[in-house]
Amino acid sequence: MTSADADITLSRPAGHGPVRAYDWIDHHATQRPRKEAIRDLGSGRSFTYPELDSRVDAMAAYLGSLGIGRGDRVAVLAQNGVEYFDIQFACARTGSICVLLNWRLTVSELEFIINDSTPALLVHDVSFAESALDLQKRCAIGTLLAVDNGGADSAYEQAMSQFAGQSVERVELTHDDVITIMYTSGTTGLPKGAMITHGMNFWNCVNLGGPAGVGLDTVHLNVLPLFHTGGLNCYSNPVLHGGGTVVIQKAFDPGETLAILGDEAQGITHFFGVPAPYQFMMQHPDFEQTDLSRLRNAGVGGAPCALAILEGWSERGVDLVQGFGMTETSPACIFLDPGDSLRKIGSTGKGLLHTEFRIVNDAGADCAADEVGELWVAGPHITPGYWNRPEATADAFEGRWLKTGDAARIDDEGFVYIVDRWKDMYISGGENVYPAEIENVLYQLPEVAEAAIIGIPDDRWGEAGLAVLVMKPGATIDRVHVQEHCAAQLAKFKVPSDIAIIDELPRNATGKVLKRELRTQFVNND
Repeated sequence: MTSADADITLSRPAGHGPVRAYDWIDHHATQRPRKEAIRDLGSGRSFTYPELDSRVDAMAAYLGSLGIGRGDRVAVLAQNGVEYFDIQFACARTGSICVLLNWRLTVSELEFIINDSTPALLVHDVSFAESALDLQKRCAIGTLLAVDNGGADSAYEQAMSQFAGQSVERVELTHDDVITIMYTSGTTGLPKGAMITHGMNFWNCVNLGGPAGVGLDTVHLNVLPLFHTGGLNCYSNPVLHGGGTVVIQKAFDPGETLAILGDEAQGITHFFGVPAPYQFMMQHPDFEQTDLSRLRNAGVGGAPCALAILEGWSERGVDLVQGFGMTETSPACIFLDPGDSLRKIGSTGKGLLHTEFRIVNDAGADCAADEVGELWVAGPHITPGYWNRPEATADAFEGRWLKTGDAARIDDEGFVYIVDRWKDMYISGGENVYPAEIENVLYQLPEVAEAAIIGIPDDRWGEAGLAVLVMKPGATIDRVHVQEHCAAQLAKFKVPSDIAIIDELPRNATGKVLKRELRTQFVNND
């Protein structure tokens, strides 16, 4: 991993060859030729497995016409659409690697990622054409290909038509070959490109598909960005692996998403989101009237979920199923069985079948029950490392164990609770304070729409908590009321020293609160 073209095949013991990667779409196209694979709501188009298979072949032929083959990179800068799956599975047939770009980043931020991954082709929405041209000049990208929401006249669809029906020589790949590079959000320093292998994708399907109840009759609504592991792999890829149907919403909108979930004709059985979409839907006026009876699995992950959100959905008959994962773990690691969702509210569950985990203290020893430590994970679904970043790869691992950076504890029944991110913890008067615990209490206030806690410098205690709040329409609140509410449920050192009221919390494309931006606003610029 010393250069973009470094050999990234994992070593194996003598006598144990790598496992062959198989083509999911080709299989289902043969086995179930009338089954709907993709329903793209943004373009109004639907594709059976044979139709998707043909599109994948056409894209693979187009890539071949550009000389893109094994190990070459193909970048995507687009909102949600069938194109993500065309390209992902075409890369699987040609041996190339798709680089999924966060379209919310600035051109300068994208420039670093493009220069790091050196794609030969950039597929982009026409709305990002100006940025794409700028990136082509800055980064010497060979070819641009524009997508226009599935319009027949777009350059993308013209290329698909031109190469439709052409035979493609498929490259034989193994579970050790890289299929995707996903760049982490870069909360500290420059973003790192986590390498996702075919094996990681497969084991995520195996790990997650069974517990989530994914099967041939699954109809999954995807609203998370498909450049993110939560969108692509929870549950979209497992559903395609299992022969179900993926319904793609171009971008999340609380009212539209509720309407889709409640539409009998759409028949949605599965949904996954980070806490924010659930929160925004819960606050929408249509929430109480939406028919959610067909929803069999509603997963939540990516960040600690406030109890108010879990309870609000439970009152509507939907028990949100929590889980833990990260880009580097493909992502599923820990999952809460639906049967335990009410009994163990707040838990992220137990380790999945093909996942090992430990909770480790500062000395590197396993923690006792209810002792907070760092979560470490291992298994066949763990990244081999970061693209071009051997130092970062070495820092992320302790032997075979990936250090997640999440503070966690395990109870006496073996259920894991994610306390918070280590980096979000602050120390007040010598005590560790985990913001998620306080945020749960703040969400109980009827005036509060959104809440986040950050640590700010304090002359007496070293650090103290600042409650950054977004009010519900027409509501007001003062510091004393917030402190009295918190003091009734929390130890004194956890009570926020002050509050700040803003119009909206900064979030990334998946809805996670960007606390680094809050720290910049309220701490670094003091």
